Amino acid sequence: MKTLDIDTLRATYKSHEKEALQDFFTFLRFQSVSTDPSYAPQVKECADWLVNYLREMKFHTELWPTAGYPTLFASRMEAGPDKPTLLIYNHYDVQPVDPIQDWVSPPFEPTIRNGEVYARGAQDNKGQCFTTLQALKILLKHYQKLPINIKLIIEGEEENGSTGIASLLKEKKEQLKADYLAIVDVGIQEKNSPSVTLGVRGIVTMDVELTGSKTDLHSGCHGGLAYNPLRALVELLAGLRDANGKIVIPGFYDDVIPLSDQERKQISLEFDAETYEADFGIKPTGGEKNLSLAERVWIRPALEINGVSGGYSGKGFKTVIPSHASAKVSCRIVPNQDPQKIGKLVAQYLESKAPEGISVRVHVHPGGGRAVRASPSSAVVKAFQQAFTEAFNKPCCCIFEGASIPIVTELAAASGSEVVLVGLGLPSDQIHAPNEHFGVDRLEKGAVIIARTIELLS
Repeated sequence: MKTLDIDTLRATYKSHEKEALQDFFTFLRFQSVSTDPSYAPQVKECADWLVNYLREMKFHTELWPTAGYPTLFASRMEAGPDKPTLLIYNHYDVQPVDPIQDWVSPPFEPTIRNGEVYARGAQDNKGQCFTTLQALKILLKHYQKLPINIKLIIEGEEENGSTGIASLLKEKKEQLKADYLAIVDVGIQEKNSPSVTLGVRGIVTMDVELTGSKTDLHSGCHGGLAYNPLRALVELLAGLRDANGKIVIPGFYDDVIPLSDQERKQISLEFDAETYEADFGIKPTGGEKNLSLAERVWIRPALEINGVSGGYSGKGFKTVIPSHASAKVSCRIVPNQDPQKIGKLVAQYLESKAPEGISVRVHVHPGGGRAVRASPSSAVVKAFQQAFTEAFNKPCCCIFEGASIPIVTELAAASGSEVVLVGLGLPSDQIHAPNEHFGVDRLEKGAVIIARTIELLS
């Protein structure tokens, strides 16, 4: 069967782009901040708007209640059992807008400047979600029924840890069943560099608490006698890596499976140090020195110190030896590593290194998330690669993402699907920060790519 080509799909989007942008602006105006309970009515209104939007496209829709905000599930299955089923994931909740004074325009009053839509959620993830919706609209302007079976899952608590959807997965396993799972919540490295993301690292987080004396001590009367918990904390954290940047915790790397030669040939491990420094103002000198930059951030596990507290840090000076010190530590893990095992290894190591007179306790947070990695030979990966190549008119490479999306592994397992991660976010989009933005051209391109992928999978 002949499929719709990229130019036809692009022309179809262009024919209703004005209407699409109006709908996108409506979507962005909902203040769907999931981490702040004061926004609860707006989050629920946003979910209801999505339900109505999809029902207008003849999708069967359900709002699955959770302890927090509802997860939207929608499907059109009329392609039948002989055609594959694609499950697409997005989220409709957004980050808080603080600091509000740094926004050039109000965060929930979308505006276009220099071809970019500025608003909270413009990219993460309402912009990417909207490309999914528009892809389906494009196809439905040509077909009475979609060429393959489509399921959508759009959650309202991604920015708050995905606790609601995580509790639903076992219960809804049958409804989620699919051949392929597309997570439309990532990006490309540069505006004109198409890529498909094969995997993300997992994560485990923990609090490290050190206790010394019963109360804060005068540093003149006790300096040289009492072991300072802050000193102990700094020593412990500094000792987690050797001079070459390798993590010294016994067993930390035991379950890491290196990339095969075939995988190395099929993915891009290019990573430009000068571009990184120009974008972020820091040289990429962290991690294991004997590895390439791409391997450090995509392929290998990492351990980072996310915060340290203790003593006095206010205005003026207070000469104390604090009784407590603490740190927040996270580990990014790779396929075959278990978050609980890694958390236990880190905790045991730190607690075993407590100096005399100091108590060290590590609280590993429950949950976490495993890493996920797709095969570059998967049919859905190949379809997206072809669609990206056609949309950009240049070859599409396969990459990895160093960050974590904990729900991905659980959703892939619940649906029994082959997973791929795609999107058109850019490092410069300022997600989670003031003046978040997403290109008007990327709205079009994202919709066309997803529509073309659906065509190719048919």
